Amino acid sequence: MFLLKAWRATAFGAYGYLNFTKSAFLEHSKVFKSEDLEISLDGKNCVVTGANSGIGYATAEGLASRGATVCIICRNKERGEAALSQIKSTTGNPNVHLEVCDLSSVNDIKSFALRFSARDAPIHVLVNNAGLLENNRITTSEGFELNFSVNVLGTFTLTELMLPLLEKAAPDARVITVSSGGMYTSPLTEDLQYGDTNFDGVQQYARNKRVQVALTEKWAETHKDKGVGFYSMHPGWAETPGVTTSMPGFSERLSGKLRTKEQGADTVIWLALQPKDKLVPGAFYFDRAVAPKHLAFAATRGSHALIDSIVGKLQSMAGLVS
Repeated sequence: MFLLKAWRATAFGAYGYLNFTKSAFLEHSKVFKSEDLEISLDGKNCVVTGANSGIGYATAEGLASRGATVCIICRNKERGEAALSQIKSTTGNPNVHLEVCDLSSVNDIKSFALRFSARDAPIHVLVNNAGLLENNRITTSEGFELNFSVNVLGTFTLTELMLPLLEKAAPDARVITVSSGGMYTSPLTEDLQYGDTNFDGVQQYARNKRVQVALTEKWAETHKDKGVGFYSMHPGWAETPGVTTSMPGFSERLSGKLRTKEQGADTVIWLALQPKDKLVPGAFYFDRAVAPKHLAFAATRGSHALIDSIVGKLQSMAGLVS
């Protein structure tokens, strides 16, 4: 097991350094088609979580600049209001709105969903961007490990509760979940809340991001006839407040080599704009192309068989068991 973990870390480091940096983005972007982003979103409703800074902010700004009505979901009211004001000012789009919701709380998400659903407006694009890497074990008031509660349980609960509104926008609706290349270092595991006494926040984050990718596969399969597309993506190694705070050593080592938040958000916006017949349901995207979900010899592929059991656990934790 030690050798396997060492291989995963080594393979991920090499693969990432070759592909996830700013210089790699500039190289990959040479084949991007500018017309892919020259698409209007007038009349479309988009929801972006964790949009007060970083990739979420750049995503919300990019969608608003193309005419979408955008709802940004933020935990902190003051930061959310500052982001809201800046996005409106930069894009000239008045149809940007703030909802304050703590995505680490199932109850808060349910309250938000009840308020939002009362509008009965279709959702064309849901971007699950909000994420957390907390290095210390913290338990929420609802009894869940904090990283898991935001990255997995919060993402799952919000998406499930938004499905009726997404279906109202069918066949054009889509869910885009911002994962991480860190998931390459971890197989899927049913130990969702990291039961090991030696808690490792970075490893838990990687596990969480692996769940997001497997969940996207499962959602795509389950809802293939509902007119809702599901896609996960990796933004590359971007310089964001979250990275600087959670992984200061990593941020310092790669100073000057990290992508901008706009480069990190590029594929999210691209996925929001493309005709769905150009996209692969359940796929994992990176730099506007389908990317592998597993590295060679990393022994992670077979673990995705656990997703049905994990979905059952998430339904129970979220109180969404039918």
